[in-house]
Amino acid sequence: MKQNKISIITLGCSKNTVDSERLMSQLKLNKFDLTNDPNQADSVIINTCGFIDAAKEESINMILSTIELKKKGKLKKVVVAGCLSERYMNDLRNEIPEVDSFFGTEAYEGIVREFGGNLKYELLGERIITTPKHYAYLKISEGCDNPCSFCAIPLMRGLHKTKPMDQLLAEAESLVRQGVKELILIGQDTTDYGIDLYGKRNLAELMNKLSEINGIEWIRLLYVYPSHFPDDLMNEMVNNTKICKYIDVPLQHISDTVLKSMRRGITQRRTKELLYTLKEKIPGLSLRTTFIIGYPNETEKEFEELCSFIRDIKFDRLGVFTYSIEENTPSFILGDPVSQEIKEERKAILMEIQKEISEEKNRSYIGKRMKVLIDSLDNDYYVGRSGRDAPEVDGEILIDTKSNTLNIGEFYHIDIYDCNEYDLFGNLPAAGGFDRE
Repeated sequence: MKQNKISIITLGCSKNTVDSERLMSQLKLNKFDLTNDPNQADSVIINTCGFIDAAKEESINMILSTIELKKKGKLKKVVVAGCLSERYMNDLRNEIPEVDSFFGTEAYEGIVREFGGNLKYELLGERIITTPKHYAYLKISEGCDNPCSFCAIPLMRGLHKTKPMDQLLAEAESLVRQGVKELILIGQDTTDYGIDLYGKRNLAELMNKLSEINGIEWIRLLYVYPSHFPDDLMNEMVNNTKICKYIDVPLQHISDTVLKSMRRGITQRRTKELLYTLKEKIPGLSLRTTFIIGYPNETEKEFEELCSFIRDIKFDRLGVFTYSIEENTPSFILGDPVSQEIKEERKAILMEIQKEISEEKNRSYIGKRMKVLIDSLDNDYYVGRSGRDAPEVDGEILIDTKSNTLNIGEFYHIDIYDCNEYDLFGNLPAAGGFDRE
């Protein structure tokens, strides 16, 4: 086992991925060896998630399994960082004393010093990409100012902090030099970008400037907060061909009773107005959302409202979480009266509704030609995505390797000939017969 070989294990969301990529770059600049395999490492850093119960359990289990490697003499050092550590650091220290050090979120300097290195401040935006090299996440802000009753993110990530535009442009140019063609913009609330630093929400300006970077072909927007969607962003999405006609807008619920208790700052009427406006002003828009099922004051009535709303809007993509009670959040005092069994039943109902919608939408693409970015090769299929698909969470376009020869990380026009509930099947164009998307 080689001295000072470090492995970073990343759990949770894409925002954690970016944090780990920055940390990896700093460690490499300090001449440490990195490995993806903890079994080949001298030390392990676990970048934890603490968002909901399932994520916390996964993080704890990962810490315990890594500690076992240390007890067997296979590791010399275990460092825990990230959201879970930020939120429960004292508890973790008491419960798992075998961990050598605990750090919170974005604790780059402390972690690098833990290993005897020094933070390279001038290169803090540099990253070692762990996604396929043709796409990368660009974290444009940190923290959140929204007062959602169920959410512990402000406890772990703090209030909203905009990352300066010039730093983001420099980071994007660095990513392009590594081969990135698609930028996926992320943050706890991307629509608040600029409000604290520039005195206005200027996400549209940022996206416009990013689109001017040579080499960027797609820009995708995630984590849009619905109550303050900037009007100029709609115009930018319509007129800028590099911006995918795709918006991820986590709505969480639609019942006014639930929305008020959740402190979402928006009503059912305003939510519908926003969605109808987006669909009207941005032709071909794909909408993704997420909902929370089993919130304490969600009765059958509120759940039926949500079902009807989903049938009406027909989202392109939809995810569902079951409510997780979180200490030190405003909703904690409401308890957790909806049983896990009922939560799971309601989740299954929503996903069945969405499955039918998704299949119906997919059928509408049969006979059309789509621009597709090839992500990977999986057995007999190339796996690609269109502009309506974010990586890891959305559907895919599968292209048979027997009839097609493609390159990973390249764009192609693909003719769609079949589908299932979530994925499309396509081939390179033959002569004639297909319409553009």
